[in-house]
Amino acid sequence: MPLALAGAAAVQASAGRMDGGRLVCQVQTRMRDVTLLEAALRDTGATVTVSADALSATWEKSAATFTRGADGIWAAHVTGVDQQGAVELMTTVDAAYGRRVQQAVLERLRDQAPAAGLRLESESVDQDASVRLVFEVEKERA
Repeated sequence: MPLALAGAAAVQASAGRMDGGRLVCQVQTRMRDVTLLEAALRDTGATVTVSADALSATWEKSAATFTRGADGIWAAHVTGVDQQGAVELMTTVDAAYGRRVQQAVLERLRDQAPAAGLRLESESVDQDASVRLVFEVEKERA
């Protein structure tokens, strides 16, 4: 399963709103799972605060507030960097999110394999962080 499973997420950014004299850049993401997003933010070195309807992340020179749209996808409102910096920051967060998604899928596969009559034979991680799982079909027991 390639890590680049979902591709780059932070491709649409808009800038312009001012917050206390600071530029606020809005970056659309592909991220839906709040638990994975929170973990991914921490993986990038952010200090994270979670409230009922938002996530706040603070890094050394920037900050982002994530709000969920009607479609369930999180958007980031980034301060402390320009538009290009906001896209770069969210691309880094997206990569960390992708790794978290990959870990969750791998755990699910490992956990559900026995119930499906499969036994994990081997597991390897390639240089591009893709993971190869080889399962063997268990023989029916008489």
